[in-house]
Formats: sequence, structure tokens, C-alpha cells
Amino acid sequence: MIGTLTGPRVQTWPQTDSLPPFHDPWPSAGRWTYEDWLRLPDDGFRYEVLNGELHMVPPPNIRHQRLSFRLAVKMANYVSSHQLGEVLEAPCGVRLPGQPVPVQPDILFIRAERLHILGREYVEGAPDLVVEVLSPHNWLYDRREKFMAYQEAGVAEYWIVDPRAATIEIFVLEEGLFTLLGQFGRGETARSRVLAGFEVSIGDILTD
Repeated sequence: MIGTLTGPRVQTWPQTDSLPPFHDPWPSAGRWTYEDWLRLPDDGFRYEVLNGELHMVPPPNIRHQRLSFRLAVKMANYVSSHQLGEVLEAPCGVRLPGQPVPVQPDILFIRAERLHILGREYVEGAPDLVVEVLSPHNWLYDRREKFMAYQEAGVAEYWIVDPRAATIEIFVLEEGLFTLLGQFGRGETARSRVLAGFEVSIGDILTD
């Protein structure tokens, strides 16, 4: 089981002096609120707040979007044909339990019996399955901060798609901790536990 992740800590949030000036000063690290987040500029960057810390994610590149789209289409088609629930993709805000500021997974799935968590603006609760496609600038954030946030929120299954390594890792929640169900590379097929029967060929998703 995987309870904590180790490795060098990097600062992924912007310095407050690099943000636009406002009459009210930007909060210090660890003290960001939903109201502070609403004041951030709409400049193409993705701003997320986890445990009061601001994280800035650059716009995804074309390859990232292609991979995410391919996987989202396959997953959405499967879910729709079996009437299992709903698949959504970024930009879509998800307000995790205990986190007032929504995050934006690349892809998410919600079971049919839990569609009541779809609010007017955000998903109000933990999705059943979340997918993040790693980018060169935010891979550590997805593997550490978001990993822990999804685990603590009770997300049942977390997929990490790594374009550089050409792999998909699937983690499932067991006794409150993410356990690696499997790491799948080229020539292999990734299979979901939450979405029983859903599988994807790595070569089909991670083709350039």
C-alpha cells in the first residue's frame, strides 16, 4: 500500500509578487481560500488550491490533449453504452471533501447511482475514478499533492498516464490507501476495477 510519497519538495505555486496587484494583498502560502482563488486572473493557466497552498499549472501541450481526448472518448463510449454513469473531462471543477477550492482532473467518472454529486458549477464530492495525464511541468504535483488529495478524498481509482514513459498506472483504494493495481506499457492492456470490463490498449492511447 502507498500512504505517503517521498522525494524532493519543489515549489509549484507562483510567488505572490508575480501575481497581478489587487487592493487586498495575496495570502501567504498555506492560507489561500476560495475567495482568494476567485480573484485569480483568467490567463490560460490552471490555478488550484490544495490544503491552502496555491499551485499553478501551465496550459497543457498538444500531445497531452490528444492523449487525454483519446482516453476520454473510449471511457465515455463504454460508460454510455452500458449506462454506468457519466464521464467528464477538463475543464471541470471537482470540489473534494474538505477542499473548498475545486481541482480539475483531466478525466473523471461518476457512477450512475452517485450522479447527485453533480452540482450547478462543480462536482461536489469525490469521483469514483480520476485520470491525470502527466505533463513535463506538473508531473510531481500529480504524483504527490494530487495523489494524496484523491486518496484522502476517497477516490476509488486513480489512473496516472505518463506519456514519456509510455505507461498507465492504476491505483485502487484499499483500506483508505492507494494500492498499485498495475503498471501497463506498450503491448499491454490496462483494465479498470471500478469500471468492470473497461480496458484500453496502451498503444492505442499513447500513440504519437
